[in-house]
Amino acid sequence: MVFVKVREDEPLEEALRRFKHECERNGILKEIKRREFYMAPSVRRKLKMQEMRRKLRKNKR
Repeated sequence: MVFVKVREDEPLEEALRRFKHECERNGILKEIKRREFYMAPSVRRKLKMQEMRRKLRKNKR
């Protein structure tokens, strides 16, 4: 869980910017996007293998 204390005389926009930065650092946004849609385990494995093959082809060049 991310906490950001609003400092004295700090604008709300500044605190919101710090909060967003903390969320990104903790990987919360990435996790939300990953869980947005259900993906069957077989489909997840298939995509992972495709990604590995793509990286291997890229590294061979």
